[in-house]
Amino acid sequence: MELKDKNILVVGLARTGVSVARFLAARAARVTVTDLRDEIALANVMAELGELDIRWVLGRHDESDFLSSELIVVSPGVPMDHPLLVKAAAAGVDIVSEIELASRFITVPLVAITGTNGKTTTTTLAGEIFKGCGFTTYVGGNIGEPLVELIESGEAVERVVAEISSFQLEWIHSFRPQVAALLNISEDHLDRYASYQEYINAKLRIFQNQTVEDFAVVNRDDELVWKHAPDLKARLFPFSRKLELSEGIFYRDNLITFRHHGREEQFPTAEFRLSGVHNLENIMAALACTLLLGCSPAAAIETVRNFESLHHRMEFVRKFKGVSYYEDSKATNVGSVEKALESFENITLIAGGKDKGGSYAPLVALVQERVRHLILIGEAADRMQLELGSLTDTHRAATLEEAVWLAAQITSASGTVLMSPACSSFDMFRDYEERAQRFIAAVKNL
Repeated sequence: MELKDKNILVVGLARTGVSVARFLAARAARVTVTDLRDEIALANVMAELGELDIRWVLGRHDESDFLSSELIVVSPGVPMDHPLLVKAAAAGVDIVSEIELASRFITVPLVAITGTNGKTTTTTLAGEIFKGCGFTTYVGGNIGEPLVELIESGEAVERVVAEISSFQLEWIHSFRPQVAALLNISEDHLDRYASYQEYINAKLRIFQNQTVEDFAVVNRDDELVWKHAPDLKARLFPFSRKLELSEGIFYRDNLITFRHHGREEQFPTAEFRLSGVHNLENIMAALACTLLLGCSPAAAIETVRNFESLHHRMEFVRKFKGVSYYEDSKATNVGSVEKALESFENITLIAGGKDKGGSYAPLVALVQERVRHLILIGEAADRMQLELGSLTDTHRAATLEEAVWLAAQITSASGTVLMSPACSSFDMFRDYEERAQRFIAAVKNL
């Protein structure tokens, strides 16, 4: 893709936009960057990019910039229905996401992983497996560094593993992973999408440009994922923790079995450090992605055995007076809370935060069966009480610290206190990491 002297507009100057602007300027493109934040808010960004030949349009967006560009690169935070993007698309301007731009320069096998939940763990683990098997590997995308950072660095790698969000998939045209994985789909980001189906369609775009030479790693146990599997052009490679598969990877009786073209490998799970049913799925998906691209089974399973849970995903905090405390702040949607509840019994669940618009109905059966006490916090507490409050002993707390104190009073020995919010954190905290640290501090202060 020739970039020199091309008139290119970068929309949005968060982390991705900054990387894209630097990448394009280094290739002698005529770069304009635009953001609704002004020079004061973006002073650090301007300093970072200050030595580059970039035209700045800050505090506003100018329609003329959108219509006169030869290429527009959109940051993930900018929705597809932005009026100026709609006008530019109608005028025939080429509009791409950062992953689309980067993919045009990636020449080695690419693994792309998406799903409502589990993306980060699966992506990180897949990257570690490739490295453990001797492949120089770049891990990025929606975690770590944007993919263009790899191209910018000039680093020679043999594998690329990318976590991909639905937002990043909105402006792809030729983005084609050799292995694409869809882990699961549950309601999320309904504050961004007009409907649940629109969100589902965005996720499915990860398979859009694959051919029969590629692999689609899909969750056989997820009804929505499996419903769309027959429409995919790539070779299906399912994973399941409920069904035995003749082709694919599945879990049964403390063994993970990988079957492909008549070959079979088995991996005992007893020594895994990752716990929880959701992590069994993440491990199977990561093994599938890596074994299909040449990894040694022995080296792969050694990496899995030594891999520990990432922070803020069902992380054990401490045991106090016979009660175990787990922090699951990354569980910002209902689907991730379902997996957490499936992993424990006799639960005191602390939930709530900024409501994201989805239904809490998928939690009904698990709350009835496993949650002894429910403590609600944040803006979503009223709606959660309406949908779930009658199912178990339900309380309200004004702060997370109060919720932890209350949980300690009402949870019986051998019980589990689980903070798994099903909501984003922005009503009470800077982000999910601050929410996690506040929970951990409150538990340690008991």
